[in-house]
Amino acid sequence: MARRSAIVSVHQIRDINMIPLIDVMMFLLVVFIITMPLLEQGIPVKLPVGKASDISGVHNRSVTLDAAGRLYLDNKFITRDEFASEMDLMGRADPELTVLVRADETLPYGRVAEVMKILHDAKITRMGLVTSPQERRGR
Repeated sequence: MARRSAIVSVHQIRDINMIPLIDVMMFLLVVFIITMPLLEQGIPVKLPVGKASDISGVHNRSVTLDAAGRLYLDNKFITRDEFASEMDLMGRADPELTVLVRADETLPYGRVAEVMKILHDAKITRMGLVTSPQERRGR
């Protein structure tokens, strides 16, 4: 009697199945498309409406004051003392540094003036106040 075996000859797979790779690539593409705008606008701030020219440059840093008056440097919370020392170091390290100030329109003018004074004391001369374009706000 011949022995029957469950062993089936295994054929070598000579090509790579591309469908799972394409699925993963498309999933990552959709994830990046959704998360990229969230990374740019991390802190919710209602900017004042105004007309201004675009600021271009590679040496930009972002300072944000939200509606509660909290201070953020590049979307990371920072105290006023830490901000002053950090700006002092950055001002000495890079004279071409441009600081973009984003402040909520409901904040008192004095809060924004404090930040501008800290930047001035740190010898940072290139500053910009970020505003919202009129057509985006519907006015």
